[in-house]
Amino acid sequence: MSYELQALIGTLELLTVAAAEVPAARVVPLAQGLALIPLTPAVLAALHGPGAGRLADGFELRLAAWSKAGPIACVEAEHLGGTGTQRAAVWSDGRLVPGDSTVSRALRLLGARVEPGHEDEFTFVGVG
Repeated sequence: MSYELQALIGTLELLTVAAAEVPAARVVPLAQGLALIPLTPAVLAALHGPGAGRLADGFELRLAAWSKAGPIACVEAEHLGGTGTQRAAVWSDGRLVPGDSTVSRALRLLGARVEPGHEDEFTFVGVG
């Protein structure tokens, strides 16, 4: 199975408020009270204009502002033929949180917890 994910992840409540500011954004509920907003070209354009890098200054400022109401993560993951890459950045209280950049760590910082018998936060909350 292969997939590509580029999304914002946070609580359903936080992302519902954030999506109200970005008309192209669609909130997708996940497990444990979390949700994601796929970073489609339309959403990216609304956040910081076409052609700008994903973590351009305006985009980071928006994430920092939203994170004052609760932590929010920007995640990317790609899996193709048994190999994959992932990275994530989390903002909380208006600042970028230092540390490793795995999606599972980001989900833990957002409050996700794995129950026994499940592989990791990534699959347990339904991102995979």
